[in-house]
Amino acid sequence: MRSKEGRKLKVYLDYGAAAPTDPRVLEAMMPYFTEHFGNPSSVHSLSHKAREAIAEARESVASLIGAEEPEEIVFTSGATESNNLALKGVAIRNRERGNRIVTTVIEHISILNVCKYLTRQGFEVVYVPVDQYGVVDVGRLEEAVDERTILVSVMYANGEIGTIEPIAEIGEIARERGVPLHVDATAAAGKVPIDVVREKIDLLTLSSNDLYGPKGVGALYIRKGVKISPIIHGGGQERGLRSGSENVPGIVGMGKAAELAREEMEAEAERLTRLRDRLISGILERVPESYLNGHPTQRLPNNANLRFSYVEGEALLLSLDSLGVQASSGSACTSKTLEPSHVLLAIGLKHEEAHGSVLFTLGRDTDERGIDYVVRVMPRVVRRLRAMSPLTPKELLR
Repeated sequence: MRSKEGRKLKVYLDYGAAAPTDPRVLEAMMPYFTEHFGNPSSVHSLSHKAREAIAEARESVASLIGAEEPEEIVFTSGATESNNLALKGVAIRNRERGNRIVTTVIEHISILNVCKYLTRQGFEVVYVPVDQYGVVDVGRLEEAVDERTILVSVMYANGEIGTIEPIAEIGEIARERGVPLHVDATAAAGKVPIDVVREKIDLLTLSSNDLYGPKGVGALYIRKGVKISPIIHGGGQERGLRSGSENVPGIVGMGKAAELAREEMEAEAERLTRLRDRLISGILERVPESYLNGHPTQRLPNNANLRFSYVEGEALLLSLDSLGVQASSGSACTSKTLEPSHVLLAIGLKHEEAHGSVLFTLGRDTDERGIDYVVRVMPRVVRRLRAMSPLTPKELLR
């Protein structure tokens, strides 16, 4: 399919898997590769600039999520490490007090695999179900939190289906029970407002690249007074919770990305919501037996997860890629398996329905021209693939 000008367009709609580093972020980072290369732990003058830059980045990240003190931010290598530090750190520190962890069936694999590990270490993990839209069953979660519970972990929004969870309500329950609440905000931060104080969040995971910062950097917010054990031991950097020489350029980049996200989030969310709805309605109107996965309104502004009957998602992705459109079948961290998405199965889809789903995640370079191009090519692509399947009803091919 060509554009109206006769050229095949390039439309990147996989921002949930990887986002480009904002040029303004890269510009902020560059001096710390060469000019200000000092180790923040050193005592000489060359280290001062690095220490100051990390402090400024800590303030920017804290401001993005409404943290009261910059020192509540601990920098890590990414969201996976932050999730590991949160769950293992709380579990190890509180093992004598209890052994139950409450989470949900739709968490990211970096949460679920940590939970499997902790189960082998003698902890009990309770997985709370979700409804057909992916909204956590708050009643079941409340029932699961007992006197042995040492942590509740619920994602702010699901990166695959886009559904935003009732975190404030869950935070109220956890706080009343005296149980810390960990929230994986990787998919949500910078896209929707987050206030860790108002929503009673005790630990919160962040990823730099999902804010248009550099890859390989993340952060964990730890509310003052919440005690956890480190899982990496060494020189005692990051309040002793994350030893190792700081990645100063990466931390500076994450700080700048957080600053830009806070300033531009409201306008960008409005813009992406319009484009997202244009994509969803355009495809659903033009492709018969196509459906939206996730909550119809309570969803991330950049997320459109659609499923198509009688079509394999992988074949659809390859066909779209040949036309210049990059999308995904779900979380990039689980794309190496042939199994259907655990998130889509958890909301009640059959295996074949889950396999026929495609995830579009929009970003800063997404525009109406690209969205309209995808809307135009989808009917032809789906029809061609359906024509190849013996399961497709004949009326869909007329």
